[in-house]
Amino acid sequence: MPKFQTRHKVKHSAEAMFKLVADVERYPEFVPLCKSLHIRGRKETPQGAILVADMVVAYKMISESFTSKVTLLPDQNQIVAEYLDGPFKHMENRWTFEPIEGEPGACHVVFYIDYEFRSRMLSGLMGTMFDKAFKKFSSAFEQRADLIYGTAA
Repeated sequence: MPKFQTRHKVKHSAEAMFKLVADVERYPEFVPLCKSLHIRGRKETPQGAILVADMVVAYKMISESFTSKVTLLPDQNQIVAEYLDGPFKHMENRWTFEPIEGEPGACHVVFYIDYEFRSRMLSGLMGTMFDKAFKKFSSAFEQRADLIYGTAA
């Protein structure tokens, strides 16, 4: 069961990074392997919002679609994606944005993912490529933040 976690400092506030990662409709513009993303539904709750989203990931001739429930928790600076349907046996993805005391324009971004494909064949075909892509996720979001919010002087 592949797991990956990274934590690093970015030059953008926790609120700005939360907003950027919560904008899931934009993922096909910059997220590695994300070919398309469609929001099936959105429900507002007192804690935040819950989205059900279909994402298509593609690499060369291989394309797979999966559905996730994405819970946006702005008061906790956290986004949790739970696997609902597709080629995985399970998948859990969590983003946490930790404000840095004394640095209002910066935060630590924690990205965690734990997943396993249903099929050994698919795991063999896409596993290494997924591992590489997940390692690039945080930097893709940081680069997107720099583009959207600008870079600190």
